[in-house]
Amino acid sequence: MIMKTRLIRMAVSGLVLTAFCALNPAIQAVPPKVPADVAGLLAQAYTDLDHADHDYRGHRMRAMKQVEAAGKEVHVNLGGDGRGHEKQGVSDEQLAAARGVLEQIKSQLAGEPKSRVLHHVNKALEELSVALKVK
Repeated sequence: MIMKTRLIRMAVSGLVLTAFCALNPAIQAVPPKVPADVAGLLAQAYTDLDHADHDYRGHRMRAMKQVEAAGKEVHVNLGGDGRGHEKQGVSDEQLAAARGVLEQIKSQLAGEPKSRVLHHVNKALEELSVALKVK
């Protein structure tokens, strides 16, 4: 009888804890541990990429998607239409600027090799390397 009562108490306690966690948004979303300025740097890189005008055979847009995904990991909503109005040379400079910002983020996250943010940043850097070779 005592064992059955303890089992029921544990089950009820588990249900109460589950309900509490489900109803408390502060417990649900704990952002990953990343340096405080990473979110701002991601926004800066995304803006640079968004303002660049040329397609770069889709590599610029794929880089933007990776930066956007990294932003989601740190709970930053990045978005844009990806259609700026820059000439090729200026557009190349903006991609290079975004690459520099992403390299800065990469160096800040170097101690966290399993970071999902770092994964997306590395993918974005790969796309930008290809994009900047497109003429």
